[in-house]
Amino acid sequence: MEHDTQVTRAWVLHPDITGADVRREASFALEEAISLAAALPELEVVGSNVVRLPRAQPGKLFGSGKIEELKALFKANEVELVLIDGPVTPVQQRNLEKEWKVKLLDRTGLILEIFSDRARTREGVLQVEMAALSYQRTRLVRAWTHLERQRGGLGFVGGPGETQIEADRRAIDDQLVRLRRQLSKVVKTRELHRKARAKVPFPIVALVGYTNAGKSTLFNRVTGADVMAKDMLFATLDPTMRAVELPNNGPEVILSDTVGFISDLPTQLVAAFRATLEEVLAADLVLHVRDIAHPESQHQAEDVTTILEELGLSEDTPQIEVWNKIDLLSADERDAVVAKAEREEAIFAVSAVSGQGLDEMFAAIAQALSGEKTREVLTLPFAQGKGRAWLFKKGVVESEEQTEDGFEITVLWSPKQRAQFEGL
Repeated sequence: MEHDTQVTRAWVLHPDITGADVRREASFALEEAISLAAALPELEVVGSNVVRLPRAQPGKLFGSGKIEELKALFKANEVELVLIDGPVTPVQQRNLEKEWKVKLLDRTGLILEIFSDRARTREGVLQVEMAALSYQRTRLVRAWTHLERQRGGLGFVGGPGETQIEADRRAIDDQLVRLRRQLSKVVKTRELHRKARAKVPFPIVALVGYTNAGKSTLFNRVTGADVMAKDMLFATLDPTMRAVELPNNGPEVILSDTVGFISDLPTQLVAAFRATLEEVLAADLVLHVRDIAHPESQHQAEDVTTILEELGLSEDTPQIEVWNKIDLLSADERDAVVAKAEREEAIFAVSAVSGQGLDEMFAAIAQALSGEKTREVLTLPFAQGKGRAWLFKKGVVESEEQTEDGFEITVLWSPKQRAQFEGL
């Protein structure tokens, strides 16, 4: 069968270095790397494995025995591209490509390839180019012999020797300056658009979350928009925004869907994509969507929180956590997750696919945006010490007076807090 496009046969390796400060389980890390590879078109992952290492070898990353073993494996499977889920130095990259006779990409290189494939807006394209150039600049290493040509990759082929490397480096630096200039113009234009939008009395609700958490599916469910929603990492790169009236006579809001976050996002990419995520900084409310059915859900949530902090999201911006994909849990697990979410103030267990839990979430969004709270005076007998302690813990008590029978407490609280108190 004839194909116009050549499919590249790829193999994914996750180096599991003993004693390295790693939070993610190696098997989950490998799974994520395979998903990253699957996000590239014309690429077929023909195999993958975790390689345990006592330590990384400076020249070739792996020991000579492991290199030979992998070489035979790649040859037998006709592998053309090896993806290493982790950082690989330029020297290690050259040496391994030489040994294995394949092209090699490390994690940053792979993410860049995906970003360049996904970028749609002018700003996205410029950011990808800048990140790719900064990355390429670090890959310019002196050729081992004066006759050998520099490796290709991301559109650059250098010549032999130091002079050519210097010329390449200068060309890259010139291009970076040009791109920065263009990008600042684009960002200014975006700033003007945002100022114009600020005049519209619609609050902005930003969806953020780990990649594949189901943000786009939720976005589509709310807006009826056909945003690309596939089980694929980085399915969306540029922020998609829609004005939408929340169900059940809710307020009109601007809903913004953003690129999915991943763990260990290389620092130069966080910087390059800051503007893509700047919509989040302008948000009146952040919805943090989590795939609660994923075994690494807690780690993923921590990664998202870290990136939001790095972006400089204000602590005053209200956040609601959305535990998505409860439809993938067993009945018992689902009941436990729903019960746990109900006990928390700003957490909602939902299924963007089945619609379960979405009404409560919409009500919470409406309330968070309106800041609706009610003031009430409660009379608690002395025996209800637990309830009194709960009110203080939640910070809803405005004043308290002791009476002969107990306490008279004035509270300012939300409907959800009131329901939680009544359920104690």
